[in-house]
Amino acid sequence: MQFNRRFNLAPLALLGSLLVSSVAVHAETPAACKDLKKGATCKYLEPSLTPQERAADLVSRMTLEEKAAQLGHTAPAIPRLGVPQYNWWNEGLHGVARAGFATVFPQAIGMAASWDEPMMQKVGDVVSTEFRAKYIEHLHPNGGSDFYRGLTVWSPNINIFRDPRWGRGQETYGEDPYLTSRIGIGYIKGLQGDDPKFFKTIATSKHFAVHSGPESNRHKESVYPTPHDLEDTYLPAFRATVTEANVQSAMCVYNAVNGVPGCANEELMENYLRKSWGFKGYVVSDCGAAANIYREDSLHYKKTPEEGVAAGIKAGMDLICGDYRNHMTTEVQPIINAVKQGLLPQAVVDKSLVRLFVGRIQLGMFEPSLPFANIKKTDYDTAANHAVSLDMAKKAMVLLKNDGLLPLKKAPKTIAVIGPNADSYDALVGNYYGKPSNPVTVVDGIRARFPESKIVYVEGTGLVGPAEPPVPDSAFCLDAACKTPGLKAEHYAGAKLAGAATLTQTDTGAHFEWKGEERESSIRWTGFIKAPASGDYQFRFSSEGGYRVWVGDKLVVDEWGVGDAPSMLAGSTTLKAGEIYPVKVEAFQIGPIGDQKLVWSLPGDAGKEAVDAAKKADLVVFVGGLSARVEGEEMKVKADGFAGGDRTSLDLPAPQQKLLERLHATKKPLVLVLMNGSALSVNWADKNVPAIVEAWYPGSEGGTAVAQLLAGDYSPAGRLPVTFYKSADQLPAFGDYKMDGRTYRYFKGDVLYPFGHGLSYTSFNYAVPSLSTKTLKAGDALDVTVDVTNAGKVDGDEVVQLYITKPNDTANPVLAGFARVNLKAGQTKPVTLKVDARALSLVDAKGVRKVQAGDYTLHLGGGQPKYAKTAAARLSVTGEVELPK
Repeated sequence: MQFNRRFNLAPLALLGSLLVSSVAVHAETPAACKDLKKGATCKYLEPSLTPQERAADLVSRMTLEEKAAQLGHTAPAIPRLGVPQYNWWNEGLHGVARAGFATVFPQAIGMAASWDEPMMQKVGDVVSTEFRAKYIEHLHPNGGSDFYRGLTVWSPNINIFRDPRWGRGQETYGEDPYLTSRIGIGYIKGLQGDDPKFFKTIATSKHFAVHSGPESNRHKESVYPTPHDLEDTYLPAFRATVTEANVQSAMCVYNAVNGVPGCANEELMENYLRKSWGFKGYVVSDCGAAANIYREDSLHYKKTPEEGVAAGIKAGMDLICGDYRNHMTTEVQPIINAVKQGLLPQAVVDKSLVRLFVGRIQLGMFEPSLPFANIKKTDYDTAANHAVSLDMAKKAMVLLKNDGLLPLKKAPKTIAVIGPNADSYDALVGNYYGKPSNPVTVVDGIRARFPESKIVYVEGTGLVGPAEPPVPDSAFCLDAACKTPGLKAEHYAGAKLAGAATLTQTDTGAHFEWKGEERESSIRWTGFIKAPASGDYQFRFSSEGGYRVWVGDKLVVDEWGVGDAPSMLAGSTTLKAGEIYPVKVEAFQIGPIGDQKLVWSLPGDAGKEAVDAAKKADLVVFVGGLSARVEGEEMKVKADGFAGGDRTSLDLPAPQQKLLERLHATKKPLVLVLMNGSALSVNWADKNVPAIVEAWYPGSEGGTAVAQLLAGDYSPAGRLPVTFYKSADQLPAFGDYKMDGRTYRYFKGDVLYPFGHGLSYTSFNYAVPSLSTKTLKAGDALDVTVDVTNAGKVDGDEVVQLYITKPNDTANPVLAGFARVNLKAGQTKPVTLKVDARALSLVDAKGVRKVQAGDYTLHLGGGQPKYAKTAAARLSVTGEVELPK
């Protein structure tokens, strides 16, 4: 999902500043409830009744037109009934997103690397508190809320990261259904809370189901998973979030599954979700997916909008998210038409509406005053929440390789910090992010942790091209003779450069910074630029908004932006030394913080400065990888190895690889820090670089977490939630949804770093495991206990992993349990993991899940039995039992 509708938040902030957490949601009786007969009441306003009773009563009082409008994500107010407006669209992938300042946690894939379900619940609790605070701060006087200021959270993304080329894999919890289930359950429990009557927020399991790229054809593709893969891989995490976490919302997918659009797929939404799993909540479409049901240039499953919305709602889709980028509306009039034409029974519409209003009632939106009155409107982006983000960032760090260089024995005199992600805000936040008020980049963190060391920072290279330093102010001038420095700057209200300029002034260059002010504005700079050397130049505007750049009479780059953030699209042109060219830059700004500037790449060897710095240093830290500007959702990226947000190669981008090799040639101690949302085939680095750290997109405190890891302030214990392959050539075709040959469960070749891998600054020993029973009746559960000892001299966490080898299974041993435990040096702790029937089951070719009789082997250790030293126990299962879907 992406969103490009812009709106002015200043009035909301003003209104919100007048409100407190105990605000009265309904200050007076609605008009429709004033003139009832004596003794009659509007049941929907009675807190003593059940949410279902209240919702049914409210829906029964609506007209068809009112009902249809409530089925879109921008649900309008119904004043006569006292129903406030509500926007269902809120993003919370790793913190409150797109709603101004917020605590930014590591990207989802990084949090999965913590292998820490209780920590995920703690994070979810913090995030839900911040959502409540934002809701209170911006609540309308009538109890309504606007975009990204509500309580219905469209997270987590529990799709299986089946192929590392998928750009949105960073949003997931990795490639394993069990790990994804547990991490997702933790986050959902934290988001929804444990209040017996009200949900703190409502979480959404997405994208249901069978969705993991490619991005280029997600609106057109029909995927055909085998019955085995559907039950074995694509559905278990969704099932677990319903049956164990009680998730109250699910999001149906853009694509079709087995020929039927996900948002019109009765088999998925009715048979699996509601009937088999007992789901009681509502289903929302991915944004624009309802239109995919009938669009000619999409799935075209139905011919008209009326037929499309009727098919979706009858199949179980309750709420339609529109997508303004693609002119896909919320389909209000087609719903009305469909009912009048007999295509859609009004009773079916009512059923969906009741589900939606049950959700709003359970959030406390129809109470005399809001629940969770202890939460204040200022309870976001706090120091306490930042501390939780730092803790999670440290837990997410994975030490991929270490030849003894780390932890550093003492502070180096000079540290050269080099690379495109060393001082990158983008590499901290990933995608679907909030705005951190004080982001700590890696170079920031190293400066703070090593105050006695001389820190030299050189970018050296860009992510996928040359380094892009800011264009210096000395290159700009107001006149064609270049006698007067500066640029003409015209500031406009709104993001479209529309109307008269609100301010015209002379700026020293094409750059603009702000902090603390929620803004929506745009700027046009005009003037001239003088080329310092002859050759090819690339221009880009470093921005979180859209931009356009003209040099001479050429539009060099146009990335006006349609989503959460534009790509890092650059454009090239040839300039001659000393010549003066007209220049024009246009850009828009949105949000409470920003640092925008025109950047360029110049002719010549941009890496020489980095190599020179390395030669003079005692330690070199190269910080590279990717960013959400090159991997992500439906993106414009022009670079080798990337396509539409997805990747075509798993290699470290060539410009980074070349510079890394040059740095290695200096013979100085070298640490490679990777910041990325998907696996990288760093084969050369694994052979040549002494220490490699996987930092993911680590959130606002990420630089601190990296620096403390280097210093040895804590022992790293993150574990890979995905396989790092040696090459994309080892994998089946990206668009093939068969699991054979994919992920650690079905891949038979050699890998670079296996799923579950991660090194430590200490070592752990495992005793012989004990089972609560050595002979088990099929369908029953058992406990397995193992004593784990920290055999080193450093305190640290260990991630105890349980894998099971099953009889007649073609898969590799499969993860069936894990626990992250802290052990002091020399300490021993017993760790007990429960193994239920589903963990012991197999899925046959027809999609039937059974526990079979036979001998099973349980492996416990710090990784997969193929790659780590494990302790084993034998289990005999008697009988056979079929498990429900």
